[in-house]
Amino acid sequence: MTISPALRWPLPKHDYWSTPFAESLLHHLDLRSGLGILDVACGHGIPAFYLAEHVGPTGTVLAIDASAGQVARARAIQGSHLPWLRFDCMDMRALPPDLPTFERITGNLSVMFFRPDRFKVVEGLVKHLSPGGQLVLTFPSRGTFDSLWRHVDQAMIWQGLINERERFQTYLYERPSIKDAQEWLQQLELERIDVTKYPLEVATGPGREFLHHPLLRGGFLDDVYECFEDQELAEAFMQRISEDTPRFTPLIAQRCVMSGWKATSSSI
Repeated sequence: MTISPALRWPLPKHDYWSTPFAESLLHHLDLRSGLGILDVACGHGIPAFYLAEHVGPTGTVLAIDASAGQVARARAIQGSHLPWLRFDCMDMRALPPDLPTFERITGNLSVMFFRPDRFKVVEGLVKHLSPGGQLVLTFPSRGTFDSLWRHVDQAMIWQGLINERERFQTYLYERPSIKDAQEWLQQLELERIDVTKYPLEVATGPGREFLHHPLLRGGFLDDVYECFEDQELAEAFMQRISEDTPRFTPLIAQRCVMSGWKATSSSI
């Protein structure tokens, strides 16, 4: 797609996590005025505002999120602008049967929230995709921050953290891969399937900078903490990890974009 140089609602430059993934999504999305779009796991509106500006008043964007707080924040940002954009609190894993179909379905960083059955959620989204419509989803795929996870795994082995390591391995292998995404779209008989990775480097220093990094805490690092029943032990373990950042940096996230088109005669 062509990005307009004079947008009122551009992607925010200082969101170093959501914006790069949204840029990848937009690179694959066939976007034009007048489209009806469903944006799932919309958060506070990246890229829903951008999508709405591009479809214009002849189009519609329904942006949904399971978090009432995120929806409230997005509505506060929107105010009275872009009236053809609507934010609703809705669980994409259980879409209402009377929800209409859409010409485009998007989801930035959405697939990570499709638990426990990711394929079933993608299948449900495709049911609400109009024949000839496009599905585009982004997520950090398996392989994201592998250098860190190898270091954490070795540290757990050295410290004899058997139960914690078992839980940790479950977290790692539960993350979807490019192969998973391709197989989902193939099973759903989508056409023009494209699943692509774009590496994204995340810089961090040691200690507190690492432990409270906005792109790591509240997400990836929390996966490690959740492997521990004793949170004091978890804090001590992670503090030691944080002192070893030169051994696993730079951190590389794998931005994954999955795109496919529904056949014009599809029965799904």
